[in-house]
Amino acid sequence: MPEPYDKEVCDDRNCLDVFDATIQKTNSWLDDVMQVGGWPDRHTAYRALRATLHALRDRLIIDEVAQLGAQLPMLIRGLYYEGWDPSNKALRERRPEQFLARIEHELRDDGGFDPEWVARSVFTVLAMRVSDGEIEDVKHLLPEKLRYLWPET
Repeated sequence: MPEPYDKEVCDDRNCLDVFDATIQKTNSWLDDVMQVGGWPDRHTAYRALRATLHALRDRLIIDEVAQLGAQLPMLIRGLYYEGWDPSNKALRERRPEQFLARIEHELRDDGGFDPEWVARSVFTVLAMRVSDGEIEDVKHLLPEKLRYLWPET
């Protein structure tokens, strides 16, 4: 049997503890997204987080998708990978408008979102929660014109 790749993998003794811990971590992330984005509830924060993670994921090369995913809590990792097809090549969006249009498209049912604010808010939380080295790797894979969405480090 292969070794678990992270501490959140469970066995019969600690499976429920793992689920409780990842729910707590996910709620903490959503609270941060709510606070940074100024949104009133976790549902809104979830939608913003999901849309931005999908747009980012689809812009990264496969190795970087996996490296970033490894630093996300289990439930957030699940929504990050939701619908992903690793056989597709990374999108080559060069302009911020293209990247932001992807976020706007995922949030199209709620016309009250500013996709730039959504991206900036989620990127701020990622910068708070993911290692500095990983954030730098992600940023350097993005075109320079997209890097302005990230907080200054």
